[in-house]
Amino acid sequence: MSRPKTLVRRGFADTRHGQVHYAEHGSGDPVLLLHQTPRSWDEYRDVLPLLGEGFRAIAVDTPGFGESARPAGPFSIDLFATGVLDLCDDLGLDRVALVGHHTGAVIALEAAAAAPDRVQGLVLSGMPFVDAERRRLVARRAPIDHVVPAPDGSHVLQLWNNRSRYYPADRPDLLDRLVRDDGLGVLDRVEEGHLAVNRYRMEERIGLVRSPTLALCGELDEFSLPDLPKIAAALPGARTAVLPGTGVPAVDHRPEQFAAAVRTFLRDLRRSPDPTAAAHTRPLTGPLTERTTVTP
Repeated sequence: MSRPKTLVRRGFADTRHGQVHYAEHGSGDPVLLLHQTPRSWDEYRDVLPLLGEGFRAIAVDTPGFGESARPAGPFSIDLFATGVLDLCDDLGLDRVALVGHHTGAVIALEAAAAAPDRVQGLVLSGMPFVDAERRRLVARRAPIDHVVPAPDGSHVLQLWNNRSRYYPADRPDLLDRLVRDDGLGVLDRVEEGHLAVNRYRMEERIGLVRSPTLALCGELDEFSLPDLPKIAAALPGARTAVLPGTGVPAVDHRPEQFAAAVRTFLRDLRRSPDPTAAAHTRPLTGPLTERTTVTP
């Protein structure tokens, strides 16, 4: 009697920062999916089977989050990116496409800047453009997720309330996944991913990217949507797309829409005769930095 085929497979890769957990679905060209702070691979739970229909989709727990080992030192984008590249080494992946959301997008950008010959394509979802101006603004902003544990458990409600304004009121399950499944597991360092993003010198690194790039963002994402033109200008040849009806939780709020945008871009990469040069010579389709609205 044959065993039923497991659709989502789990594993651990050895990296310089300890073991990194991942979940994967499908086969073919590898696509790594990197989550926002303080999420885990679970953010891509509904995207995995959609992308896994045509690719080897691998959702990674960033070092320090989910089931991955927690580095003892301060979190940084460089640390996260080296963890991703080490995972690729351990899994024998010479070239990959990288898809990142919010913090995950910044990590993907740094990996593409540090190892341009290894990144076949880049999808930056909800990525802020972190330059000196943004660092000054963020330094004056209240923390996003930070809470102080309270004996009565009220910190759980505070974490919920910190995020509730960015999540749809009719989908409490999404916020429940963030708080219960991910946020509470890293409560003592829940803000550090955000701090790592805002220390990152993106303006010094983004010019090193040579991969064809899609920059996309939910139309309700007030954090990152204003930065989409800056990202497009900094990555000549990049395509842009706006996902209607969603915002910060675009990945798990609208998985079909998100997966459709990524899948279209990756299929275009397959048709491109020279994907390593395409990003800085011409867009994959359409006019330069075209703004495409993606619907389900």
